Amino acid sequence: MDSAPTFRIGHGYDLHRLEPTPPTGPGRPLILGGIRLEHDRGPISHSDGDAALHAITDAILGALGEPDIGELFPDSDPAWKDAASDQFLIEAANRMRSAGYNISNLDVTIILERPKLSPIKAAMRAKIAELLGTDQAAVNIKGKTHEQVDAVGEGRAVEAHAVVLLARV
Repeated sequence: MDSAPTFRIGHGYDLHRLEPTPPTGPGRPLILGGIRLEHDRGPISHSDGDAALHAITDAILGALGEPDIGELFPDSDPAWKDAASDQFLIEAANRMRSAGYNISNLDVTIILERPKLSPIKAAMRAKIAELLGTDQAAVNIKGKTHEQVDAVGEGRAVEAHAVVLLARV
């Protein structure tokens, strides 16, 4: 008899400081949910700094009882320098399927003072669903601000939370 639970829930969180992107020369673009945003700031990070995909990755790994993103893809490993966060999410999704689970639903909250996320939420939702190999109906994206309070509200950081419910296949 298989003793694996029917459902597993996980929560993920990430935060990255944002720094001004120089008008010319190298600078890290702001990428959230796998989509590049037009913005004058980019994350300080070892990988591409996609806080949304990092939070989702940790939510899935947490639901499975697996090591977190920092353990699997440490920032001390040069292999992950400037890496696309898609790689992290795909690995978490592969582990999820190997353990016999699929996404039942995923709810992501991205907290960013600007730019507004409404114009790209559908694109983020589609990209995340594609990376996870799930239906877009299982993915929800919410954009919030911090009402000009603290580092996020002052535009100096981006924050993301993700909650996932995995269902046994």
